[in-house]
Amino acid sequence: MITALIGILIGTGLSIQTAVNSQLRKFVISPYLASMISFVIGALFLTVISLVIGSPLGISWKLIGNEPAWIWLGGVLGVIFLTVNILLFPKLGSVQTAIMPILGQIIMGMLIDNFGWFHSMRKAFDSYRLIGICLVLVGVFFAIAIQEVRHRQEKNKGNDLYLWIWRIIGVVSGMLMSMQVAINGQLGVVLDSSIQAAFVSFVVGALTLIIVVGVKERSFVKVSNPIKQKAPWWVWLGGFLGAAYVLINIYLVGQVGTGQTVVLVLFGQIAGSLLIQRFGWMGSQKTQVDWIQIIGLIMILAGVILIRMF
Repeated sequence: MITALIGILIGTGLSIQTAVNSQLRKFVISPYLASMISFVIGALFLTVISLVIGSPLGISWKLIGNEPAWIWLGGVLGVIFLTVNILLFPKLGSVQTAIMPILGQIIMGMLIDNFGWFHSMRKAFDSYRLIGICLVLVGVFFAIAIQEVRHRQEKNKGNDLYLWIWRIIGVVSGMLMSMQVAINGQLGVVLDSSIQAAFVSFVVGALTLIIVVGVKERSFVKVSNPIKQKAPWWVWLGGFLGAAYVLINIYLVGQVGTGQTVVLVLFGQIAGSLLIQRFGWMGSQKTQVDWIQIIGLIMILAGVILIRMF
């Protein structure tokens, strides 16, 4: 029971992280700078955790040379996913920012399982997975249908196309997230340490964003904007939530297995996105949650259970 609650809470925390980082962006202006702050804080947090438990931080050059290049790209993919989420949140709202990447994660996850990409264990595409993906697709339609109707009543077709472009970007970012999970899982096997793999992923992500911000923004001065403008203390929590998500996922997989972990975290993520949208948490826009959206989210969860548990 406690393990299930932890899984749900960390899934909710992932939804909160997106809302928090979106608010942080309002102070630092740049989505890349907001992502950089989140990754740097997460990397520092994982550094402390690694030192406390005695997990190694360094990697030998021989190991780097012997492994395929893609095994070090988990952090880069995480950067793209986090930055896209920051951009999606004000465009699509909390619920769609959660479910569009989820759709991408499921599609890419099944492709990775079916073909054994990134040295993953192969799992054939069976009838359970077919029914599951159908439920997910119908659930996604229901979850966005009511908002689509409202949008068409309020805005023109050009803006409607604009929204769908962002939704597709969300799906693609979710596909990259599934790739990151598979890559980091293989990195954990190579390093014989899931925590060290998480640390490496965050450090690679942080360094990538430092370079991107340095080239694109040419200044790190805006990092102090939240302090100067007296931003709420919680705008700094995104990195901690991201690092906690990685660490607790490692714990849960060892306790209840990958399938149950995915379901628990996803349930928390969906519940968190509904709560954020309904109550306007973390400075987000408060929007009514309709019954058809809830039905859609339940169908998505049922589809994921079929895909991951059978």
